[in-house]
Amino acid sequence: MKIKKGDKVLVTVGKDRGKSGKVLHAAERDHKVVVEGLNLVKKNVRPKKQGEKGQIISTPSFISASNVQLICESCGKPSKVGYRLKGSKKERYCKKCKATN
Repeated sequence: MKIKKGDKVLVTVGKDRGKSGKVLHAAERDHKVVVEGLNLVKKNVRPKKQGEKGQIISTPSFISASNVQLICESCGKPSKVGYRLKGSKKERYCKKCKATN
């Protein structure tokens, strides 16, 4: 998967289309990502102690990695990501401006 934890991404499909955020978690096996503040789902939390009230909290949920696009650090535009060999190491680069990410 070309998107990693800490990357800034733009959502291209769904209810949060056009919004951007930072990737909190990338599940490579499932090909899904969690983006900070996007795709929020409400969950009911039961009270932990007697006399305490339950709560409804909003937490970010998974989005398919195919529905987000990486925002390049150097040009600041959403673009595709490529890989190239530099010596014996593989590095990611922006396909628009050819800068290494």
